[in-house]
Amino acid sequence: MDIIFRVDSSYEIGTGHVMRCLTLANELKNSGAKVSFICRDLPGNLANYISDKGYHVFLLPFHAQGHPVMKNKSDRPYAAWLQVDWKTDAMETAQILMELAPVDCLIIDHYAIDLNWEGFLEDNVKKIVVIDDLADRPHHCSVLIDQNSSDEEDRYNELVPESCVKLLGTSYALLRPEFRLAKKQLARRDGRINRILVFFGGTDPTNETLKTLKALSNHHFSSLHIDVVVGKTNKNRDVIQQLCQKTPNTFFHYQIDYMAELMRKADFSIGAGGSSTWERCYLGLPTLAIVTAENQMEITKLLHDKGATNCLGVSAKVSHKMIEHSINTMLANPLKVKEMSKKALHLMGEDKFNEVIEVIMGGENGTH
Repeated sequence: MDIIFRVDSSYEIGTGHVMRCLTLANELKNSGAKVSFICRDLPGNLANYISDKGYHVFLLPFHAQGHPVMKNKSDRPYAAWLQVDWKTDAMETAQILMELAPVDCLIIDHYAIDLNWEGFLEDNVKKIVVIDDLADRPHHCSVLIDQNSSDEEDRYNELVPESCVKLLGTSYALLRPEFRLAKKQLARRDGRINRILVFFGGTDPTNETLKTLKALSNHHFSSLHIDVVVGKTNKNRDVIQQLCQKTPNTFFHYQIDYMAELMRKADFSIGAGGSSTWERCYLGLPTLAIVTAENQMEITKLLHDKGATNCLGVSAKVSHKMIEHSINTMLANPLKVKEMSKKALHLMGEDKFNEVIEVIMGGENGTH
């Protein structure tokens, strides 16, 4: 089976979309599929990283001047992420698909793509699969995957064809095998905090890592073991590394492949409300969350309301003093921390990741 991913990463978009697509790509490859990627050559992209993982990447050209994307009240906030208008992107993608024909499945993970783009491409592939978690635009696809938890089970009913197979909820979380292994080795958390994990995604565009390190530099926290993880697209990585070296018991980790192990060992986490949310919940890791992008707001608030996460709010309004105060509060309330861990685990439900693979590798219409 020939499968193509259409996904982008950049300083603006971040790395989460590519990372979850790579997780899915690895499992599809293990199931016998031939997998490639189509990505635009945006500043801060992960094309080389994808190539290093063994996949061919077809690069769409970078347009230095961008494209005059129409701005009006009806435009979605992510429309500009394509950097060109949707038809240009669709035509450039179609050109690659025609060269590769026949293509069995096109998997799209992009907030700027909707049914217009997908409808334009439908004759070039046998099946279209969409990964989405916004539920803010219609799609033309055979399969839709949304790993987010939501109180609105029918949120895609008017947005996808009636025949579309909808895989919705945390049971379908796209988690790497290392997380399933870590879960088997997971010790029950008692709420006491000795080890903290700090990770704000591969890019951390709002520089929350340095803000958090400033909070943790208080001598009250000197006995804590601090693991700080940054990705290769983090522009402040050198400054962060230097600060880690100066701070007692603070360890710097760069573009790692052992995140699950760090999460398993951690007693508490400080991070963004992005794609790592479900990795943390899967391992019952209590979290102090800061919203660093608009698309994180809804899910972070939901987890806060359910007691699995303590959300401090939007990054621009969160100071290092607020982080420091919250850490002190958690240190003084192990029972609350323990309860957060239980609620995070409970949110994940039954693991149905294998079903995602079966549906994608199944018949033309996504049935299995």
